Amino acid sequence: MCLRTPRPFVVDRLVVDTLIALAMTGVSVLLVHVSRAAQGWPEPDARAHALIALSHLPVVLRGRWPLGVFVAVHAASVAYVTFGYWPAACFLGPMLSLYTVAALCPLRIAVVCSAYVIAVWGYGGLVGRGSSMAAILVQAVVYCSVLVWFGTLTRRSAELTRRLRQEQAGRARRAVAEERGRIARELHDVVAHHMAVISVQAGLARFVFDSDPAKARGALGTIADTSGEALEELRRMLQVLRDEDPGAPEGAPMPTLDRLADLVDRVRDGGVPVELAVEGTARPLAPGVELCAYRVVQEALTNVLKHAGRANACVELRYRTHELTVLVTDDGKGVIPDTVLTGAGHGLIGMRERAKLYGGTISLGPRAGGGFAVELALPTSASTTWRGDDRTK
Repeated sequence: MCLRTPRPFVVDRLVVDTLIALAMTGVSVLLVHVSRAAQGWPEPDARAHALIALSHLPVVLRGRWPLGVFVAVHAASVAYVTFGYWPAACFLGPMLSLYTVAALCPLRIAVVCSAYVIAVWGYGGLVGRGSSMAAILVQAVVYCSVLVWFGTLTRRSAELTRRLRQEQAGRARRAVAEERGRIARELHDVVAHHMAVISVQAGLARFVFDSDPAKARGALGTIADTSGEALEELRRMLQVLRDEDPGAPEGAPMPTLDRLADLVDRVRDGGVPVELAVEGTARPLAPGVELCAYRVVQEALTNVLKHAGRANACVELRYRTHELTVLVTDDGKGVIPDTVLTGAGHGLIGMRERAKLYGGTISLGPRAGGGFAVELALPTSASTTWRGDDRTK
């Protein structure tokens, strides 16, 4: 079974092949007018020009129908030779069609087509004038062998490229699955936190319901707010659609932004100067939002340690009315070029998945003046988060 040109490249390939077909037709017409007289061949007429066009123009479609184009151009070439015209004028199109068959079809089909081309050349030698049959056949075998060899190399390279892309896509999917599984476990901890708060406040409200109605109303208000946040976390967790890993450790403390200073100190101990700046008034946020921001900062600083060991880094937290912005930058000093991250890294995939899960946006990449930057924006209210589910960059 022959392959076809991939659909995303059909238009570009069609334009290129059209230009190639027109160029080959023009060169062949020019050659037949310049060289045929010196070898005693007759003047080409309208029929000759039509057959020359038919032996070259069909290569426009060689990426879609390689065998059909091969048959069409060789049929025109055989007709051209049969009518007694100069055979060399119909050389380029058939040769390109043979290469295309070898590049897109199995080797056995390419070998059969090569044998047919050799036979056509032999037929041209019989019809021709004063040509050496041995020389013609040797040339045919050499040309066909080279074309089939190059076409086979092209086909194998294309197959290897497709397999590599499939493997990369599979690794990316597995990385997303692992990250979502980890997020699901952490969301479980967030929901457990909310339920614990609700349980304590419910017990308090029941205990003081008769003796202190004001305190009971306050506890019920806390329950209402906390249950709303818990429902939002449950909605996000269901979107993950991944089973929790039974082997994951239980009872581990959940990181919050209050522990960000400890994280920065650990990175400093690793040899990277890090500055921590806070803009606005720090305030408690939803546990899931704080967890997302903490993990993104953690991953960004880890990348600085791994890929730019002598860089100076800066972590900025900006508290706004309805949004938390996190900016992690480094100046790129000491960067190791061979280890610079690309957009397909597992850590970067994890950052994007976290930002999307909490309705935020994230942008990451090299800075104009050198270094790398990661900027995360997270809504701090449940209603804003719901509207922003698909805003991840």
